[in-house]
Amino acid sequence: MSQRLAVGAFSPSVLLRVARRTGRLDEHDLAVEEIPVQSSPAQFRSLLDGDLDAVLTSPDNVVAYRFVPTNPLGVTADVKIVSAIDRGLGLALYSRPGMTASSGPGMTAADQLRGATMAVDVPTSGFAFAMYALAESIGLRRDDYELVALGSTPKRLDALLAGRCDATMLNAGNELSAEHAGCVPLARVADVCTPYLGTVFGVVGSESLEPARRLAAALRATAGDICAGSLDDVTVDEAAVALRLPRQLAERYVARLKDPLEGLVRDGRVDLASLTTVVDLRRRYLPSIVDGIDVLAGALDPGSGLVATLEPRDR
Repeated sequence: MSQRLAVGAFSPSVLLRVARRTGRLDEHDLAVEEIPVQSSPAQFRSLLDGDLDAVLTSPDNVVAYRFVPTNPLGVTADVKIVSAIDRGLGLALYSRPGMTASSGPGMTAADQLRGATMAVDVPTSGFAFAMYALAESIGLRRDDYELVALGSTPKRLDALLAGRCDATMLNAGNELSAEHAGCVPLARVADVCTPYLGTVFGVVGSESLEPARRLAAALRATAGDICAGSLDDVTVDEAAVALRLPRQLAERYVARLKDPLEGLVRDGRVDLASLTTVVDLRRRYLPSIVDGIDVLAGALDPGSGLVATLEPRDR
């Protein structure tokens, strides 16, 4: 009998769906239920409570809930990264439809966004830190705009299209829907914060570690097949259904999955340079000093436990 794993994700995982459809999950005796989550605090509350076995999440969330006691839940735990999944999948700062077109002569994006409302999942999480860096890259300081917490990326896309915010960070197919609706990318993570990790696969404790490693192996194999171009039709089909994309946009999504700068991490390796980018963004925008101690000082050390040690067969 296949082992069940409940995996929490912000946006539907096309990679996971392709792994299921092509039999990779069956090969590893896994039955994976993908559970949508509304925000990173909600995702990690469910993970810590045992309602989720694993998560597809930002690596910054794993950093926060492992090392930073002032995280939104106010607790730390033995959360760890099992595998890298992608490098951002088009992560960029987008303005609402018509905003750029309505700018006056000589106005810059920064001029438009001064006093604007910019949406984040929560103000103290990884995509928010990346947004602050992108905003700085176009000339905006933190006090130039108002922040509003609106939860997961699909929820923020809905808010952007409905005019409930002026700009937000989008990726993983949501940015393609935004562009199709007239939203404009103002700055891209791939141009400002490189190298970068957008999504990782993580667990808490050791109970789910072995099946999580099997799932990571299935996802790595699937990522390799996608990047090699042997699963184009299947991946386009799954992207169209999961992300509600017309076929042309689904094809663009698959092309992005293959992009070495923004797409899938074929071997699942968590490289130090990309993880350093993520940790440095957090330290830059939210110094984690507790009782005079920088709690992230050793986060990147090999023995910190942030990244699970690979089993010999996975090396």
